[in-house]
Formats: sequence, structure tokens, C-alpha cells
Amino acid sequence: MIEKHIVLEDIDPVIFYGVNNVNMKMIQALYPKLKIVARGNVIKVLGDEEEMCAFEENILALEKHCAQYNSLKEEVILDIVKGRSPQIEKTGDTIVFSVTGKPIVPRSENQLRLVQEYEKNDMLFAIGPAGSGKTYTAIALAVRSLKNKEIKKIILSRPAVEAGEKLGFLPGDMKDKIDPYLQPLYDALQDMIPAAKLKEYMELNVIQIAPLAFMRGRTLNDAVVILDEAQNTTTQQIKMFLTRMGMNTKMIVTGDMTQIDLPSSQTSGLIQALKILKGVKGISFIELNKKDIVRHKLVTRIVEAYEKFEEKQKTLHSCHSGRSEKSENIKRIY
Repeated sequence: MIEKHIVLEDIDPVIFYGVNNVNMKMIQALYPKLKIVARGNVIKVLGDEEEMCAFEENILALEKHCAQYNSLKEEVILDIVKGRSPQIEKTGDTIVFSVTGKPIVPRSENQLRLVQEYEKNDMLFAIGPAGSGKTYTAIALAVRSLKNKEIKKIILSRPAVEAGEKLGFLPGDMKDKIDPYLQPLYDALQDMIPAAKLKEYMELNVIQIAPLAFMRGRTLNDAVVILDEAQNTTTQQIKMFLTRMGMNTKMIVTGDMTQIDLPSSQTSGLIQALKILKGVKGISFIELNKKDIVRHKLVTRIVEAYEKFEEKQKTLHSCHSGRSEKSENIKRIY
């Protein structure tokens, strides 16, 4: 009789054990010769050495499955313990699985292109309107790379610029002050990583979320780095960000040219970067449009309405400028 402790490292034990420990009870029933006790993320096993070796091998296979699919069903447990390959539904272009076990897939042609370009290039610019899935897809790609151990950390950043309103002096420490700017990034992460695991990643700095101003002086290695809302960067900020890139690092820059909140006297760093970096080898540019919008159908209509309004305003401005110029020429004649 020997005793062994198995530590579940890459998963949320709550998902692994199942609701009311239903998965763990099934595993215990499949190994009647072993005494199995689970506490937190540690499984303590007591019993015959040969039986224990088979048990440990299967537990590791179950852990791997749970980490990949964010779920563990009774039929999967039975298949793995009996030495069969689990019957997994074909999911096509799945990037990663959500916390509910549903596949997260590209939902438009340009989102699929973003996924494909990620495999070919180390730096990507994804430009598109609100709701086109650019940030969500980028974070899904980063989470997949972390799960596959291709990188050691994910770094998410945003410029801290208010969308038209002043937030004033927010209470709390530095994290409390910057959280309102970064909430959309938290929302995406919470969809893809179980709460307990996400908290652990944040505490260990495996996943780092920080305002752009905190990037200066850093060299970012073994990471996927995402800069969201890049249209609100200054020309100096985006240059500083792009030059943080280290070894084994991929960068994804996302932005929406119709939502620039910078003062009118400042040029968007994203607009300048797109002009300067066009044609640079290793950098890919993906333009998403209103056809890629995957939010409520009204979002597409709202975007279209604003586009029509802006076109009308440009036409009126052009006509007004033309009349002013004609009037000035008449004055000169007389």
C-alpha cells in the first residue's frame, strides 16, 4: 500500500469534480480498490501501486481534457478510464472553449482571417467598428496560446482615455482606478477562463492588465500582448508600445477609427502607425466592417445610420466650402 498526492494545476477543480462532486464520485466508483480523497486542487490516493499508476495516468488525461474543453462529462470520464478516445463533437475552426464548454469560433470571414494571420505573423492590426469581434477574437487567440503553453503570459493594455466624459478622482488603489477602463478585457477573459483559475493567473501575473502608460521601459518576452482601443493612443504612445516587443512574443493592436476620443489637437497614433508600417514584413493588417458585427442586430443599423449621417455632413461641408470660395472670388472681381 502506498500513498500519492496528485495536484491539479491547469484547471478549476470545481469543473473537474462536477456539480455536487458527481464526477469525483464516478471516478471513485471506477476504482473501488483505491481510497480517494479530494481537497481543493489535491487528490490524495491510497492503495495498490499498479492500480495507482493506471489511476494517475487517467487523472492526467482527464485534467488535460478538462483544461482544453473547460468541461468534464461523465461519458468522457468513462471513455478515458476504459481506454477509449472520447467522442468530441466536430467544431471546425474553434479557437478555444468557453467556461460553459461551448466552442468560441470566428463568426465572420474577417474574424477567420484574423485567426489565420495570427499563425503567420508576429504583429497584427485589427481595425473595425464596435461589435465586430476584434478584441474578443484577439483575447481568445491569446488564451489558446497560454493553454497550449506556447507563451508564459498574456498582457492586455488600453490607453486610459475617457469616452467623452470625465471620471474625476476615482476612489481606491491604482487597480481600482484603472479597472473601469479595462472592464471590457475582464469580460472577455471571464468568458474563457474559469473564475478561480483567472484569479490565480492574475495574482501570479500570468495575465497582466495595465494601462498603456505602465509599458514604458519594459521588454515583453514569451507573451501575447494586446493593445485595445489603439485609436486613442498618441503617436508617441503607440511607437513606445510597439517597440516593447521581445522574443517569442506576438502583438495584436485593435482599434476603431470612428471612436477617437483624443483632443482635436492630437493625431491618433493608430492612424499614423497604419501609414508608416504598411508593407513592413511580419506585420498583418485586418480590416473588419459592419458585416462582421456580432452583437445585437441594432448595432449594425446604428453603425450604418452614423455612416450615412457623417457622409451627409461631409457633403454639406464640401458644398458650403465651395460656395464660400465662389463668393470670395466674386468679391475679388469687384
